[in-house]
Amino acid sequence: MIAKAGKPFTEGEFIKKCMLQAASIVCPEKKGQFNNISLSANTVAERISDLSSDIYDQLCDKAKLFCAYSVALDESTDITDTAQLAMYVCGVDDKFEVTEELLTVKPMHGQTTAQEIFQQLCDAIADIGLPWKRFVGITTDGAPSMTGRKNGLVALVQRKLEEEAIALHCIIHQQALCSKCLKFDNVMSVVVKCINHIRSRGLKHRQFRAFLEEIESEYEDVLYFTVVRWLSRGNVLKRFFELRTELKVFMLEKGGMAVPELSDPKWLMDLAFLVDITQELNALNKKLQGQLVSAAYDNVKAFSTKLVLWKAQLPQKNLCHFPACKALMDKGTAFSGEKYVDAIVKLQEEFDQRFADFKTHRATFQMFADPFSFDAENAPGVLQMELIDLQCNSELKAKFREVNGKADKLGQFMRELPPSFPELSRMFKRTMCLFGSTYMCEQLFSTMNFNKSKYRSRLTDEHLQAILRVSTASSLKPNVAQLCERKRCQVSTSKE
Repeated sequence: MIAKAGKPFTEGEFIKKCMLQAASIVCPEKKGQFNNISLSANTVAERISDLSSDIYDQLCDKAKLFCAYSVALDESTDITDTAQLAMYVCGVDDKFEVTEELLTVKPMHGQTTAQEIFQQLCDAIADIGLPWKRFVGITTDGAPSMTGRKNGLVALVQRKLEEEAIALHCIIHQQALCSKCLKFDNVMSVVVKCINHIRSRGLKHRQFRAFLEEIESEYEDVLYFTVVRWLSRGNVLKRFFELRTELKVFMLEKGGMAVPELSDPKWLMDLAFLVDITQELNALNKKLQGQLVSAAYDNVKAFSTKLVLWKAQLPQKNLCHFPACKALMDKGTAFSGEKYVDAIVKLQEEFDQRFADFKTHRATFQMFADPFSFDAENAPGVLQMELIDLQCNSELKAKFREVNGKADKLGQFMRELPPSFPELSRMFKRTMCLFGSTYMCEQLFSTMNFNKSKYRSRLTDEHLQAILRVSTASSLKPNVAQLCERKRCQVSTSKE
């Protein structure tokens, strides 16, 4: 509980005091037994390390059964400027059971070159006992050290393998990069200037909050803009747009700063368009989190199709999918669709360019998502005969329709495939274990920054890895009963 909550090891003593207080009221005759419990900082640290080791041992046992596995890697710097390399592994066994867990967190005190990262990856795979011949894919954040054609990590992995692995650039990171082509600096500069003017001055901020409370506004405050947060721009713009009238009045009367743009209909329409398009991008970002690679790519394809639709609708002033723009136009603000079509075209080009690696494997993803409607002629030769046999099997088709494409039930259908589909089973396993994004690494770094903060900057690498493994474990749970059997009862030396 201490590890999962991100609390310091010393919190064990506090928990013990709470237990003793409760015991003195609920069961005073048992208070002595509670007093004997050892919860010192060293004991807590040791127990968390034991829990982490147990989870890792279970992962090693699971890894022996993997028919195929892939890894996701990302690197981030902690509070002490140490680069921490996070590696996740996702493996599938013969029964189509998927195991996705933290492989390791490696501190990199020197350089973070592709060769260094590759060596760390090789060591991690060797430690867990996984053979390279079952390695099918690698997903990275797209940094040059990861994706360099000659000496990048992906290139080094490809050289190591006998057959080519699927290399993917995190689909969520790609989507976030695509959205950066919508610069609209004339809008963002004014929005950020207004927000900073209010929130960076204590008096102004208090006055603004009091003003919103006085007029009974739906919102209590404006939001800060943070570039590194994926959803920040969309949330900030939406709040700013919905408070535009209040902001105009406040800046004019108490803000002490003239903002003529808040009265400019053209600027307000630019703001409205940016609000609508960033809301759609935020919705896509959320859909991509924690998805199977095939489902994530389907969402990207759907968004690209939406872009085509919007490109046709905007010149006709059809704003049914742009509520902010429609709200302004209904109030008499002029709308020029051609102006915003250029932005849609740029976004379309970015999506086409950045998702080229996913398009390369589009046929595989489609076949995995719905093998019964995939054209056998477009399948690789080794799969064509099996695919035709599968599509003509009415019983299996009915079972697949019951699954309805749900990730949690897909494995159940795969397990029912007869032995007569070896190549299809192999392809399903290889696709099932692919990472579509490095989202789990981003989650891990958030947990890391919460634990190894300025108040716990001396946390050792070993303890940090133990905390992260225990707090982020999903499919594996530590076997507490077995761990307790190995321990000898230690009585606390507390005098209380």
